[in-house]
Formats: sequence, C-alpha cells, structure tokens
Amino acid sequence: MGERNKPPFRETAAKAGPRSAGRLSWRTRRQLAGEPQTNARGREDHPRQQSSPPKRWIAYVYVRGGKKGNPQRLACEAKMSPGLFSSQSKRPRRRAESHQLSRRYHDRRHQHRPCHSSQHHQQHIDEAAVMGGAGVPNGHGHRPPTAPRPAPRHAKLKILLVVIATNLVSVYLFSGASLSVHLPASAPRAIHLWDSSALLRDLNATRGALAGARAELAALRSQCNASSLLLESVLSALGAAHGDAPVAGDFGGWPEEPRGELKLAVEPHRLPLGYHANLGTDELFPGLGFACRNFQDELSRYMSYAPGGECPDDDALALELTLKGCEPLPRRRCRARSPAGRYVEPSPLPGSLWAIPPDTTVRWTPYTCKNYTCLVRRARARGGGPYFCKDCFDLDGKERRRWMTDNGGVGFSIDSVLRSRKPGTVRIGLDIGGGTGTFAARMAERNVTVVTTTMDMDAPFSRFVASRGLLPMQLTVMQRLPFAEGVLDLVHSMNALGNWVPDAVLEAALFDIYRVLRPGGVFWLDHFFCLGPQLNATYVPIFDRVGFRRLRWKADRKLDLGAERNEWYVSALLERPMT
Repeated sequence: MGERNKPPFRETAAKAGPRSAGRLSWRTRRQLAGEPQTNARGREDHPRQQSSPPKRWIAYVYVRGGKKGNPQRLACEAKMSPGLFSSQSKRPRRRAESHQLSRRYHDRRHQHRPCHSSQHHQQHIDEAAVMGGAGVPNGHGHRPPTAPRPAPRHAKLKILLVVIATNLVSVYLFSGASLSVHLPASAPRAIHLWDSSALLRDLNATRGALAGARAELAALRSQCNASSLLLESVLSALGAAHGDAPVAGDFGGWPEEPRGELKLAVEPHRLPLGYHANLGTDELFPGLGFACRNFQDELSRYMSYAPGGECPDDDALALELTLKGCEPLPRRRCRARSPAGRYVEPSPLPGSLWAIPPDTTVRWTPYTCKNYTCLVRRARARGGGPYFCKDCFDLDGKERRRWMTDNGGVGFSIDSVLRSRKPGTVRIGLDIGGGTGTFAARMAERNVTVVTTTMDMDAPFSRFVASRGLLPMQLTVMQRLPFAEGVLDLVHSMNALGNWVPDAVLEAALFDIYRVLRPGGVFWLDHFFCLGPQLNATYVPIFDRVGFRRLRWKADRKLDLGAERNEWYVSALLERPMT
C-alpha cells in the first residue's frame, strides 16, 4: 500500500476542525477507517467510477448524528472495530441493523468514555454481535454467519392449528349442543341449532301454547259477551220496572228469547276440542238468514216438532219463509216425510229427460194440483189463472220447442249460442229460474251439465227436475250463488230477472254472476222484461257497470198485451273478459 493510501486522520481532522468533521468526504472517511483506495480489482478507484458511499456505515451515521464531531474518537472507534467500516463484504447491510447500531453509537456519544482499554473493544464486539453480528469479522477476516431465522413452515403450522381448533369448536356448537344465552323467563332455556327432533318438539310446544292462548282469549271473549248480555238483561229489567221501552236486540237481535229447538238451531256451539286454527274461533255459528229474526213467530212454528220423529207436513210454511228472505232455513232434527203410496223408481237416461214421472214420487198436500195430469192440463186451459210457469210441465207442447230455433230477434237458439264459442269449451253451467229444467235437458243432450235453480211455487218443480235426471237447487235471487269464483262456462237466466227485482238487488245478482263465470264465460240473458223508459235510463247503465263485454244484444217490444203498454224484452250474450 502506498504512502498516499495511509489514513492521515489526525492531519485531516485537525484541518477540518470539530464542526467540519461531519462534512468529511467519503475518501477521507475511508482513510480514517484505514482502508486502501483501490477497487476490488486492485486498481485505484477513479472518483467517477466509485460508487456512492454506503449510508449504513456506522462512522458516517455517527459523525453526521452529532452537532460536534470528535475525529479523535472516530479514529479510536475505527481502530477498535475496523470491520465495522470495512467494504470487503459485497453484501449490503440491512437498514434495520444499521439503524440499531447508529442508535447505540448515538447514545454512547454523550457518555465521553476514553477508548484505551481492550475491555471497551470487546464491549463493542459484543454489542455488534447482539445487534445481529453484521460487519463484525472473525479471526479470518470474514463475517460470522447470522443467527438462523425461524422457518416459515412453523408459522404456517400455527395457523393450521388455529383453523383446526376453530372448526372443532364450530362442529361442537352445531352438532346439537345447547347454546346458552340470556333469554326471558318465558323463553326456552336452550336453542337447538342442529337437532331437528328437538326443533320439532319446541315448535309443537310453541304451537300448543299458542293454541292454548287463543282458547283462553276466546273463553275471555265469550265471558265478556255473556257479561254484556247479563248486563243488558239487568238494564232491560230495570227499564221495564220503571216503565221504559225494552232495549232492541236484547236476545241477539231476536224480539223474544228463542226457546226449544229454535234456540238450539240459532245459538253458537262450542267446539269440543277448543279453538280451531282453520276456523279462527272456538265456536260454530249456524247458517241462518238474517231476515229470519223478523219472522220469529213463523220460524217458531216451523221449529216446533218432536226431535227424532217425523217432520211436520209444512212445506208451504217453509216456502213462505224462504220467499220472505229467511234463507237458508235452520236445520231440523226430524225425518222428512215420504210420498204417499208406493214409491216408483225413476226412468233411466236419456228417456227420463222427456218423460212425465209417476204421481207417487211426490207429496201433493202443499199444492193445488194433486197429480201431474192436473199440471199438464193447466197449461192447456184458457185463462187458467196466475200460475207460475203454468206451461212448463207440458213436455209435448211449447216447452219441447223452446230454444230450438233462432228467430233473429230476442229468441236465441242453444245451437247458435254454442257456435259463438269454441267447440267443447262450454261444459258446465247454471240456469237461474229454470222452471222444470227443460234448458238443462237440452244442454244435457249436447253433453253440457247444467244446474237448475227453482222454487216449488204451487208445484213440485224440484222433484220434477230431479225425476228427469237433472240437478235441481232451491235458491232465490236474493241468495248468493253457492259456487266458487270463476268455475262456470255458462249462466242462463229467463224470467227470473226483470224489472220486478229492485235495482240494487239486480246489480248485486249480476256481479255475482260475473264472479262465478270463468274468464271467457258467457251470461245468456234471455227475455229480460222491462218498460221502455227503464231500458236506457236504468238497466243499460247497470249492465255496463258490471263490466260484461257484449257479444250479442237484441231488444224487441212485447206486444201480446198491447203496444200502448210499451213493454220490452231484451236478450243478450255477455262475456266476462279474458283479462
């Protein structure tokens, strides 16, 4: 090594002074450290080829760290630990290790200890070793190997153990164990998260408790009603004692307290098993017309019978109550009477459609005529009287020709109506006020099933319809049609609807017909009777409000009683829209 490469640290430090020691060049610092000024190939480093000094050197950080540098101490440190300032190692020191060493030397700068003992030199070596051993040479001039770091697989093993433990805890919780939480006293003590049988038991218990609560509520409601009735009776008695008028509805709307079979038929009955969820109550109320309360005397006579015996022969009284609006009538616990004489089996289809049944199939006591022959002759007699549908029982006369031809006016034919629909789409229907069932018989010949509503007004219409192999139903125009919504393909009405029906009742009946018709179903309005001024002023707006779509509409004057009466017939095909 030449003379120019020797570290003249005293002269340089003396020239630099204390304050300029922190601004020493990199070549001066290498001279202070006692390192040669040659590169790795043994040549002298050119200033432009030399790389920038490593900022991790302890001497650089130490000198730059203080405001007042001490070149003598710097040289002392360089002598004691020359390896700290060596550049022979090609591996750059880590920034974290340099930072720790710089902090250590920065703290020692303020202690002002002399550097003349070997013990102090050994302490520097120990401190460097503690800091990771970076830059501390061994006896051969090489750095000792750094301390082995823990392998990454140990950390992965720890993570795996944590995941396994978490899964085990989750499986334990969801495998049927009870999760204890703070719940109200009424709540179950355990929540079964996985056990289906336990969940079903809890659900059944909850349902039972809910049913019990509903039963208790219904019982309380019944007690409240009973208390209210008792209070009303007491108040009524007090009012009667003071001469006041009786309070209306003391007995559930009845003028007098129902007794006997009437009371049994009109009062609600408690369910044996208590509250029923589907019914929504713990009592069954009888189906009874509201108007029956207005005719308690007649209804009491109707309900006067011997339970378990034969019912009274009171068909006329039953018809009277039904026509007055007491519909349906209450049920009776007695056996219906059989016809007098030997009962004869009906004729088989299709011959029964146009055959007069035997007289022994009917009890004739409620009617003026006592046999079918009288009913047939009534139609052929002139002036015969104000009988309802007096020509309906003559199956060989006008009744047989009905609906067979289309006259282009108000007289539609069955075939023309069926041709207006797609083949096979008219299957089931209803005939309102169908008399003896001739319309249903004609439709049965075309494989269409029709229910006929009728009333036994001075003639056994229902029994006659049944004897023809058709289905009768006793129903007035005031009663809601006993069919579900949108189930019928066809509804027919002749003579049952007309201007004799109040406007509000007629509109409600038309809306009910609209309800039972399916989308695309047809209402055949046949010979609707009204006066001329009523047609456009009253009935056309009613039909339009219901929402039917007109397929065919015909209006014609009724001239049999004279043109001056201005009477009209209207026939129409009205469709329930598809949408």
